[in-house]
Amino acid sequence: MRRFLLLLSYSLLLLGCNAEPSLQKYFVKKSEQQNFTVLDLSPEIFKLEGSKLNRDEKSALKSFDKVNLLVFRADSTAGKSFDVESKALKSILKDKKYELLMKVGSGKDGASISYIGKDDEHIDEFVIYAAKKGNGIAVARVLGKNMNPTGVMTILSLLRKSNIDTKQLEPLKNLMKG
Repeated sequence: MRRFLLLLSYSLLLLGCNAEPSLQKYFVKKSEQQNFTVLDLSPEIFKLEGSKLNRDEKSALKSFDKVNLLVFRADSTAGKSFDVESKALKSILKDKKYELLMKVGSGKDGASISYIGKDDEHIDEFVIYAAKKGNGIAVARVLGKNMNPTGVMTILSLLRKSNIDTKQLEPLKNLMKG
């Protein structure tokens, strides 16, 4: 019996260590590499006063946890790297757990919006992917609980109303300068 339990424990351990590529693993792997910048943005970036928000805006913000942003800056030396990174990200996003909402563009230039969730009203993650050969690649993971497309659009509109905490965006500003 002990041998069976030991074998079962090892089996569960091995099954739990999923070797499949994931967007989260990709972000972690690339965070320390040259030409990549990773930012984590929290809801505090908005700096909105709760009393000025309507019910829909409050609900949208409540469902929102954070945004993970990965930017790959293509320069004259990163041409082949752009193709490799673009292919790797597209492969991850082809996983059936990502439901495609929208795709625009053609060839190596384009953008897509995908999500992970039970249906389009109970979304836990939105993924916004954009690539342009001369500029680079940007991937944003909008994470939350029971989000919906309308709520995400509400959050984006709140960006215009907000008093954004620019300290969280310093790495992105520095990337754009360089």
